[in-house]
Amino acid sequence: MERTPIPVLTVQTAPYEDQRPTGGGGLRRPTALFESQRNYLPNFVQSLLSSVDLRDRQGCTMVVGSDGRYFSKTAIEIVVQMAAANGIGRLVIGQNGILSTPAVSCIIRKIKAAGGIILTASHSPGGPGGEFGVKFEVANGGPAPDIVSDKIYQISKTLEEYAICPDLRVDLSRLGRQEFDLENKFKPFRVEIVDSVDIYLNLLRSIFDFNAIRNLLTGPNQIKIRIDAMNGVMGPYVRRILCDELGAPANSAINCIPLEDFGGQPPDPNLTYATTLLEAMRGGEYGFGAAFDADGDRYMILGQNGFFVNASDSLAIIAANLSCIPYFCQMGVRGFGRSMPTSTALDKVAKIMKVPVYETPTGWRYFSNLMDSGRCSLCGEESFGTGSDHLREKDGLWAVLVWLSILAARRQSVEEIVRDHWTKFGRHYYCRFDYEALEPRTAYFIMRDLEALTTDKSFSHQQFAVGNNIYSVERTDSFEYIDPVDGTVTKRQVCHLDTLSKLDKIQTGSFMYKYQERSDPLCRVALNCLTCKSNMSFNSMVVLLLQDKCPGNNVINSAEFLLLMRLMEQLVFEAYIELGKAVLSPLIAIALKISQIHERTGRKGPTVIT
Repeated sequence: MERTPIPVLTVQTAPYEDQRPTGGGGLRRPTALFESQRNYLPNFVQSLLSSVDLRDRQGCTMVVGSDGRYFSKTAIEIVVQMAAANGIGRLVIGQNGILSTPAVSCIIRKIKAAGGIILTASHSPGGPGGEFGVKFEVANGGPAPDIVSDKIYQISKTLEEYAICPDLRVDLSRLGRQEFDLENKFKPFRVEIVDSVDIYLNLLRSIFDFNAIRNLLTGPNQIKIRIDAMNGVMGPYVRRILCDELGAPANSAINCIPLEDFGGQPPDPNLTYATTLLEAMRGGEYGFGAAFDADGDRYMILGQNGFFVNASDSLAIIAANLSCIPYFCQMGVRGFGRSMPTSTALDKVAKIMKVPVYETPTGWRYFSNLMDSGRCSLCGEESFGTGSDHLREKDGLWAVLVWLSILAARRQSVEEIVRDHWTKFGRHYYCRFDYEALEPRTAYFIMRDLEALTTDKSFSHQQFAVGNNIYSVERTDSFEYIDPVDGTVTKRQVCHLDTLSKLDKIQTGSFMYKYQERSDPLCRVALNCLTCKSNMSFNSMVVLLLQDKCPGNNVINSAEFLLLMRLMEQLVFEAYIELGKAVLSPLIAIALKISQIHERTGRKGPTVIT
């Protein structure tokens, strides 16, 4: 019996002025906007599809996935119907619509697809009152570059119609191929529902020594782990890879069922929102803990007793231990990349390894360009995003497996590994203030005024008194990045200033902190506005070398000395974040004074402190 061809319709519409993609071809808005505004999602999807040249689009393959948040199933149906009507030949979709962002990148590269569409708003809240997003991946498996985002936006501003097959229905739960005959199409439109984990798992098997990790989790000296998927997309990956494949007990994984509202909490892996994991780790039962965001590209690492590893330290420690990963032993290390707001801890590792470091604007698309050109093997951001050239996206589970590989190779605890790193490379204190959901106009004017201030020559050498210290402005600028691959210039992302203290050391309790490369402390304050999220982030960084000093250490033996230092340090790390804020408090005070963010927003403090 012949099937009746599905009609292809052209629907009249009107353009929206606010569909400029940000952050690599992505559009993120309140979910209610997608639901209430007529044709809001179809307009953007049509603009996205039309940005692909017609001859490249006809008959091509694209990958589609989501983090499972509210509105995802409706959105996937619309994407499928519009992809068919616009000449896409095949869609590869994760079962039940579930695919992590790293898995989408992996599949695009594996099957040589033309690109992919990810339905996610990253770590933003889900549910009807949360946020929803559409992100476009290009053929290298990475976020769309700015030239593609600009093209999407230009199309969206003049869009008058979109094409769709409203009668096309796909069963997302059934693995395998589904074919559909369309009117005026010579070939059937194909949809392939694939296991969400399989292809990505095979890639990880080729990168890591799974036997070593399995022995760490199941052998005679096994450690207990606690992994929080935060009810996002990573639940199936954690259970399949860490539990089934690597042998971790099933109760090691928590919050592994993807929920449309992520259980009512923002799926953001930090000390503010991953409190269930933090409390479990503080009990001392588990030696390693990790959490993931909604789409699986960000992560957080905790050690026993809740020992927190900040994102900048994690990136640097991974870089210093790449020899523990078979992939890098085979491929070598060509260079590192970090976003401008990330601390310079990575730079110290690169200097010893004699590889270059590329400081980029915020956005993984800049790293993708470096990796495509063979310049960069490992990169990361201050927002808990880390990845390598195995993909063109940050990859949270990959980072967790790196950490487990390091633990397996070195047979030390998370805390011991971090401390050893500080001893060798120096400790970099870092503090980030996030001001979420600011009124966009307020955020815009704060950044406008900061840029005017930092470019005013009279601001140079201005002094700020904080306690007994005087800090003077040594240098100010608006960060500018020239891509070494194609020469494109990115401006006006970040305003930053360097302040110079008249003191050459800071005494805090029983510890002496000295700066590594100069006798005068150089303090760096970065003021970063993520306008696409209407967020304001303050990133204060200072490079310090921790030298433990113990009074009278010449009259006690080494064992007693180490025990005493251990007790002293434990007291400090029970208040890890407070210590970082204390060390950086002068810089924080200066940043807040210059920006006047509390006065201008009415806020009493940041939403999240990292």
